[in-house]
Amino acid sequence: MTTTTGVNVTPPPTSSSTTGVPDFTSNFNTFLTLLTTQLQNQDPLSPVDTSQFTQQLVGFSEVEQQINTNKNLQQLIQLQTSNEAIAATPLVGQTIQYSGATAPLAGGQAGFSYSLPSNAANVNLLVEDASGNVVFSTGGNTNAGTHDFVWNGKSSSGAQMPDGGQYTLQVVATDASKNPITATVSSFGVVNGVSIANNQATLNLSGVSVPLSELLAINPTINTSL
Repeated sequence: MTTTTGVNVTPPPTSSSTTGVPDFTSNFNTFLTLLTTQLQNQDPLSPVDTSQFTQQLVGFSEVEQQINTNKNLQQLIQLQTSNEAIAATPLVGQTIQYSGATAPLAGGQAGFSYSLPSNAANVNLLVEDASGNVVFSTGGNTNAGTHDFVWNGKSSSGAQMPDGGQYTLQVVATDASKNPITATVSSFGVVNGVSIANNQATLNLSGVSVPLSELLAINPTINTSL
């Protein structure tokens, strides 16, 4: 998958697509028209209760102010996200470590790291492809702590998997009583682009999208050479 280096910004929605704004404006103008028309044509001997109209007018005004506040907050969020994406552009070309168990296969290798909260009696490392099929499995380090694992891109049968695929590491660990131990998994990859989608700055790693908030380390030290 080819990813263009740089910042790609998804344009914000136009005012006509902002939920609630056009309908509210139309209803508010209609309400004012009805209010003034009724006041002008009311029966002098039996005037309408203006307090009810006043309460409705105040309610419409409060809703309008809230909508405008939400629009301004949305613009501030978009501006902040754009600034984050621009600030992240120096990461292009750098190796990063990020939260998540899915890594790209690049140069015939994919890097992972897993942490065990306690010693395990048995640890199996399963590498799955994008369809959830296990393409490689091996034993893992059973000691408590963090361990790096670099997969060489070869299936259990010895076939070299093509670059560009996305692979997920599943860590199946149990203690001496065969109770499961939950491992925390992170991944490594090289950033080749930065984009913005859904008001979130995202790092692109050969098809794997990583929110900037999941960044753990830049140019990390990996125990096994990538």
